[in-house]
Amino acid sequence: MHSKVNVLGIPVDSITMESAVAKIETFIQDSEPHLIATANAEMVMLAQQDSELRNILSSASLVVPDGAGVVWAARYQGKQVYERVAGFDLTQKLLAEAGKKGYRIYLFGAGPGVAEKAKQTAEERYPGINIIKTRDGYFSAADENEIIEDISRAQPHILLVALGVPKQEKWLSRNLKRLQVPVCIGVGGTLDVMAGTVKRAPLWMQQANLEWLYRLLKQPHRAIRMLALPRFVIKVVLDKK
Repeated sequence: MHSKVNVLGIPVDSITMESAVAKIETFIQDSEPHLIATANAEMVMLAQQDSELRNILSSASLVVPDGAGVVWAARYQGKQVYERVAGFDLTQKLLAEAGKKGYRIYLFGAGPGVAEKAKQTAEERYPGINIIKTRDGYFSAADENEIIEDISRAQPHILLVALGVPKQEKWLSRNLKRLQVPVCIGVGGTLDVMAGTVKRAPLWMQQANLEWLYRLLKQPHRAIRMLALPRFVIKVVLDKK
């Protein structure tokens, strides 16, 4: 069993990685469409000004604490959060389980060729994995119906969508019923990392909760977006008073 904690008005599941994987597998057995979100400080701050995103996160089947900031914020308020459940790591765990249990995977998003490279990486890492189709994230409104129908026809158990926050969450929420995929997850840059086009922070930086610094050093253009982090900390501190 697990509970939810409130982080600046966003309900986040207090859950371990192992329990999150098990919970998602129950969604697959349930067959109903479920949206899973991976909440970090940047997403939580976006939701403060974006009521659509806030409503999506409030109604999602599972919101995992992806990001040291979210874990810190919950604990700072005296609430129990077992551990960080990073979206990239959760995706890898699910892909490993998919290889063992025959779950069908559909990869949608990222730049041209990235999802296909991510597929190749997954096939090398996870024996038996069945990635039934890939599609990049470059499309127009006119393409949307065809994309939804293609995904629905393919009948994946898990749909990984890499369109960036909050576009991926909004796209999934808007189309969830039409897609009829048991598990839909917005995975951000996960496919880029798997494809090798973006490197993840070294393990010691992950363990020291410094992935944000690594991303900033590698991608200086993210500086404006990174301003969400100090604003997040200040808001959490002020809200506690």
